[in-house]
Amino acid sequence: MPFVNWLKKNLVVIAGLLTLGYLLLPNVVVTVFSFNRPKGRFNYEWQQFSLDAWKQPCGVADMCGSLSISLRIAALATIGATVLGTMIAFALVRYRFRARGAVNSLIFLPMAMPEVVMAASLLTLFLNMGAQLGFYTILIAHIMFCLSFVVTAVKARVMSMDPRLEEAARDLYAGPAQTFLRVTLPIAAPGIAAGALLSFALSFDDFIITNFNAGSTVTFPMFVWGSAQRGTPVQINVIGTAMFLLAVLLVLTSMLVTNRRNRQKA
Repeated sequence: MPFVNWLKKNLVVIAGLLTLGYLLLPNVVVTVFSFNRPKGRFNYEWQQFSLDAWKQPCGVADMCGSLSISLRIAALATIGATVLGTMIAFALVRYRFRARGAVNSLIFLPMAMPEVVMAASLLTLFLNMGAQLGFYTILIAHIMFCLSFVVTAVKARVMSMDPRLEEAARDLYAGPAQTFLRVTLPIAAPGIAAGALLSFALSFDDFIITNFNAGSTVTFPMFVWGSAQRGTPVQINVIGTAMFLLAVLLVLTSMLVTNRRNRQKA
């Protein structure tokens, strides 16, 4: 039968599209309910179309303040984790030193360890040091948490690099710094960018580690959790939709830039 043959040929594609649709369904629900005007405190049932929440995204007290804290922590954690993770990845791939295998294993521990264990361990460390819980303890915790993901992304990219390109640059009398900036860094840039984007998303989204080490500081995920106890304002859906659209825009921009470069090379 033609339909059965077509289904067999496209089964993998259909399964992939269904899976993608299932993963994106929560984002669709959040987007739809960002245009809702609920009658009660909870924004769980569709009542009436409204743009009020989009006109006043900071209409809820302290929400934009917590969002600002989350964005600052995510940006700083991304910078710190990306710089440290990139250096560690290059060291693990390019150099041989004692305990290299142990370091390789330790790097993956934060990824394999439950977040609640890491959160409790960091809280114990900060309390023993006498550190005041707040913005900077959250930042340190996020850098430590995101570091493993950056190392993994950059390490995979560095391992796939052709060392002959750097050798060719040195043969053309390029110095170490010039070779790194003009050859090594541009080739490793996709892996570094992937690690940075992943770090930003993980830091902005984190709740468990943040909740343990936040003190009186309230980030956006903590604000959402606290608001859910009393009622979910529509503005939370607005911020969620805006962050999702921003992520999609970044991915599409990256794809367009990559395709344009490939056409120019061809």
